[in-house]
Formats: sequence, C-alpha cells, structure tokens
Amino acid sequence: MSVKYKVIERGEPGVLGGGTKKFYASLISSGSLGIEALTDRIQQMSTVTGADIRAVLYAIADIVPQLLSEGQIVTIGDLGNFRLSVSSEGSDTEDEVTKANIRKSRILFRPGSKFANMLSNLEYEKS
Repeated sequence: MSVKYKVIERGEPGVLGGGTKKFYASLISSGSLGIEALTDRIQQMSTVTGADIRAVLYAIADIVPQLLSEGQIVTIGDLGNFRLSVSSEGSDTEDEVTKANIRKSRILFRPGSKFANMLSNLEYEKS
C-alpha cells in the first residue's frame, strides 16, 4: 500500500512577497484511528480482550508523563522511546545558568526499529 501526496506551492520563508516560489510534495492523510479502532485491530491479532487492551493503553497514557516528569527516558519496546528536552537561553558562565534560563520544554519521541524499517520501505503515489 502506498502513501498519497499532493503538490503544494510555497514561497521562500522570510522573503517579502514570498520570493521565488517552488513546488513541494505534501502527504495526504487517509484518516485517523481512535482508541476503539486500535483496540479492535490489536484484539484481532492477539488473545487479549478489548477491555484489557484499553486498560493498558490508558495506563501507558497516564504513567508515561509521570515517568518523564521524574527525568526518566521511557522505552516501550519496538514502539520507541520518549524523553524530555529543553530549550534555554545561553549565559556567559556556568554559574549564571539557572532554571530561569529554560524557555520551553518538550517531549521527544524516537521511533523503534520497526518504524525505521517502515520508513525505508514506504511507497508514494501522487494524488
């Protein structure tokens, strides 16, 4: 199965009036799956009940933020890992750096090997 894309036109960022415009590929989503559809798919390929699957998925959604806030890197098998990252303002000396230098924090996700394999095998189709 292939991923569909469309062609979009974009100008140069930061150039008044858009500058030289170029055309780029932009992926088209084929839809969105919620927890119920995900549960159904997992249930079809395992012996675990839908209620148990949902319980685990909701528990992961509850526990991962808690573990991240404790400074843990959370690895979920072949799914990948989650970790925190921050952006901060620079200071001239090490002693001048405090928590006030931190501008924003974010959650980074690093996909596992199955995702990397999927990416290397993707096929694309122009819509």
